[in-house]
Amino acid sequence: MNEIKMELYHDNFQNFKVYNIPKAQLVIADIPYNLGNYAYASSPEWYVGGDNRNGESNKAGKQFFNTDSSFKIPEYMHFCSRLLKKEPKEKGQSPAMIVFCAFDQDQMLIDYGKKYGFMHSYPIFFIKRYSAQVLKANMKIVGATEHAIVLYRDKLPKFNNCGRMVFDWFEWVRDNPARYPKIHPTQKPVAVLKQLIKIFTDPGDVVIDPCAGSGTTLRAAFELDRNSYGFEVDKNFYQAAQDKMLAPAREERKYEQLKLPV
Repeated sequence: MNEIKMELYHDNFQNFKVYNIPKAQLVIADIPYNLGNYAYASSPEWYVGGDNRNGESNKAGKQFFNTDSSFKIPEYMHFCSRLLKKEPKEKGQSPAMIVFCAFDQDQMLIDYGKKYGFMHSYPIFFIKRYSAQVLKANMKIVGATEHAIVLYRDKLPKFNNCGRMVFDWFEWVRDNPARYPKIHPTQKPVAVLKQLIKIFTDPGDVVIDPCAGSGTTLRAAFELDRNSYGFEVDKNFYQAAQDKMLAPAREERKYEQLKLPV
């Protein structure tokens, strides 16, 4: 097998042409959920040490990221349509895009998706055994799910179900922090991403994450022998992803190759 690529760029995904990266079989992204200044409103992190008796922390009344308010879904959909490979003639080889999003962003993504050629979509759900909405626990039913949309153009995308029925919900499997450290506040687990990558791609295919954050999408793809490329505009997240998420995977791969017989 050819060398598997795993490249993260400190840049905006709109500049993808500069890097001459190949077109993707699968685009996965976790877009901003438009929570505004209430990103931590249901989380103990709103308070110092997670205790309201200590007063508000520096995260109270803050967005997760400075770029949240400037993120434009139409622009995102436009560029993602260009990141994906063209629709092939063969059946069962078409590309797809998976977008993690807030429930109230569904229709907007579907509508803009159609504008840029993604004529079909369906939702998928991820069930957690915990909730981050601790502060709302005595007020209402709290959220314990994550939500995403699968979008594709015309033909059904590549689908590796291994002869089994795949339901529209997945268990949210938490990563071992010793292997996959927490870098990003909305980090998606490698274990969850691997399930999706296995279904929609084959070894050697290309996976792109336009909003790479912690780099877990790239790590998941790399460990499954898929080529991966990502973009991250925040300098601190970019460096942390390179040092803590991607570098260990590269070192592990080098060690495995050294053990292979000549």
